[in-house]
Amino acid sequence: MKTLIRLFFGALVLMALTQCQSGGKDVNFEIETPYGTMKGVLYKETPKHQANFIKLAKSGFYDGLLFHRVIQGFMIQGGDPKSSTAQPGQMLGDGGPGYVIDAEIGLPHFKGALAAARQGDQVNPDKKSSGSQFYIVQGQKFEEGFLDQMSQQKGITYSPEQRKRYMEVGGYPPLDNDYTVFGAITEGLDIIDSIAAVPTDQNNRPTENIPMKIRILN
Repeated sequence: MKTLIRLFFGALVLMALTQCQSGGKDVNFEIETPYGTMKGVLYKETPKHQANFIKLAKSGFYDGLLFHRVIQGFMIQGGDPKSSTAQPGQMLGDGGPGYVIDAEIGLPHFKGALAAARQGDQVNPDKKSSGSQFYIVQGQKFEEGFLDQMSQQKGITYSPEQRKRYMEVGGYPPLDNDYTVFGAITEGLDIIDSIAAVPTDQNNRPTENIPMKIRILN
């Protein structure tokens, strides 16, 4: 009974935070890096993730954390609080604020998509998101035949506009319907490319630290 009460209270708090922080609208943000500043938007369609990102960013949680996992042609990942004090070569990726977020899956992984990292399906069948770790899609361009394959395998119906964007701009459709996309980079896609191209070690951690600062703009 006490557990149910705590869960109910937690849901009420998150609902109130969501309404207070965004008022049911998209919210603008920026990520400052040594390679330049990216600007983006947090989607109102994913209110739990939007509210959580706003809360963490406004508290300064992300400032000084690293992009600790970088894979060219795929994505750049950050948000592990352990990265702020990590030694060179230390493996990262298991840190967080001590909670997870209910999945809000549905939006596609176009280039620039901001999405929540999470543990694998074996231990996380509900696909709940990390409380703080996120990734930004670099991706690549895909041919229509591959999109047909993804559509059949995942039960996704891509619109003509979505297909065109995956083929002409790029992204990573294999992640669709499995991870929560809750925002997108709207300015600075070239910065994603620059970070994705840096040298990395065997754990895909950049050999030179790439810190971030995140600010909410409205």
